[in-house]
Amino acid sequence: QVQLVESGGGLVQAGGSLRLSCAASGRTFSRYIMGWFRQAPGKERESVAAISWTGGATIYAESLKGRFTISRDNAKNTVYLEMNSLKPEDTAVYYCAARATSGVSLRIGDYDYWGQGTQVTVSS
Repeated sequence: QVQLVESGGGLVQAGGSLRLSCAASGRTFSRYIMGWFRQAPGKERESVAAISWTGGATIYAESLKGRFTISRDNAKNTVYLEMNSLKPEDTAVYYCAARATSGVSLRIGDYDYWGQGTQVTVSS
C-alpha cells in the first residue's frame, strides 16, 4: 500500500506556472505507475498525465500537451507536475494517484491509491 500527499497548489495569475509535488510513503514507490488527475467544480474528474516506473514513458491528456510535464524522482519517492502557461480553465483540485499494475494509463479506474488533492486556482 502507498500513501500519497500532494503539495504545491495555490493561486496564480493566468500565464503563470506552478509545480505540484506528490510525496509517496513506502519503499516500493518505483514499482507504481503514477498519474495526475484533476477535478474542477461541478465537473467530473479528468486525467492529466501519467508516468512509467522509471520515468521513461509519459502520456498526457491531448489538450494539455506542451504545457504540462510529469516527472518523477524515485530516490525521493516523489512525482511532479510542472504546469506552464496556466489558464483559468486549469482551475481545479489536482490529485496524484498510484497504479500497482504495469502499463502507463490515463484511465481513472486503473489507479489504486489516491491522494487528497491540492487546489490550483488560476485568476484571469
